[in-house]
Amino acid sequence: MGRLFGTDGVRGLANASLSPELALRVSGAAAQVLSRGRQRPLALVGRDPRASGEMLEAAVTAGLTAAGADVLSVGVLPTPAVAYLTGLYDACLGVMISASHNPMPDNGIKIFAAGGHKLEDAVEDRIEALIAEDSPIRPTGAEIGRVRNASGARDRGLEIPDQYSVEGTHGRYVEHLVSAAGQDLSGLTVVVDCANGAASEVGPAAYRAAGATVIAIHAEPDGVNINDDCGSTHIDKVAQSVRAHGADLGLAHDGDADRCLAVDADGEIVDGDAILAILALDMHESGTLAQDTLVATVMSNLGLHIAMRASGITLRTTAVGDRYVLEELRRGGFTLGGEQSGHMIFPEFSTTGDGVLTGLKLMARMARTKRTLADLAAVLTTVPQVLVNVPVSDKSQVAKAAVVRDGVAEAERLLGENGRVLLRPSGTEELVRVMVEATDPVQARQLADDLAKRVASI
Repeated sequence: MGRLFGTDGVRGLANASLSPELALRVSGAAAQVLSRGRQRPLALVGRDPRASGEMLEAAVTAGLTAAGADVLSVGVLPTPAVAYLTGLYDACLGVMISASHNPMPDNGIKIFAAGGHKLEDAVEDRIEALIAEDSPIRPTGAEIGRVRNASGARDRGLEIPDQYSVEGTHGRYVEHLVSAAGQDLSGLTVVVDCANGAASEVGPAAYRAAGATVIAIHAEPDGVNINDDCGSTHIDKVAQSVRAHGADLGLAHDGDADRCLAVDADGEIVDGDAILAILALDMHESGTLAQDTLVATVMSNLGLHIAMRASGITLRTTAVGDRYVLEELRRGGFTLGGEQSGHMIFPEFSTTGDGVLTGLKLMARMARTKRTLADLAAVLTTVPQVLVNVPVSDKSQVAKAAVVRDGVAEAERLLGENGRVLLRPSGTEELVRVMVEATDPVQARQLADDLAKRVASI
């Protein structure tokens, strides 16, 4: 069996590669590894609204209770809400059933440790080892876990404290978001594309609770329409709605609402790099940007590097993936990080990317400064970028080849501080991605083509 865990949990085609049987085994093993020595560990389970989530939640719940864990089912909530509530209720683990921005037929299982933290590689390895052994602990009788459903389970003889009700779980998350935003948003009108996903209720509720006038679109999930021609992967839809309603801005979430992209009042896209720049400057000015350092991935545009350098902010880069951003944030004690794709992480308030919190923070900056989003986004000028995907026979050998190393060195010499070069092996295919950024787009194309030919020759 190959490695189950990818960059963000276990993901696959629901009822095929991601079967109920696998979900049961993964959750049971996770309960054993993450129980923290408790006799009756508490596991919190949430999901996005895709149809297969109902089936997989049943399997995950069976795996957890069969391992002796009590389960609190919180229903449809964003991934960051599940992470937050895992910490709030002192659960030993949290499980989010979602495939994020993937199409509806896919689904996934994301697991959080105590405190709502993503799993380290070593912990994932221990879970996979237990699954491979296929000798799960199976308590019997009264030691079998019980299920509390936040929508009400008193008819099953389980007394549920008020904080475990739907109103309690969802309300506490919304209160947390509004408190973290720390700014009255009255006077701002926002269009929110909920992607027919997990933020369809709590997203608009949080924006309204903060004072904004909210126009919610694609907020009617039916189990099959999640991410379907909407949300952060189809941002043209929110742009059209912003122009039609004369709104101040638009926000677009993905299926599990851990990311957020924006458009200004004219419908122009404000991507993750621009959002990072706006928020970093806001925190820099307020003295809350720890060590005046922002964390981003190597895929962030050179324009972000230039803008941060001009503002006296250090930009630290990591490998692609929000887990690597998180690791760097923790290691350095930094307070803001994110990705071009729209994952923004505020360690003071969240243990993972939170799209709704990002939207609130972005609008808070607008409200405090009385500036438009277009004006704020002008701090970043995107540098032209050329990306070439080069098929290779063995991607592990490319970086070692002298012809490639020489080409990279020459390109970097020619670019100086006016550009950069990045060669990155694909995580899933025998491909090498050649990226060149340069203030001169013609030069960027020429250098990228030259490097692609060198890579292809290996």
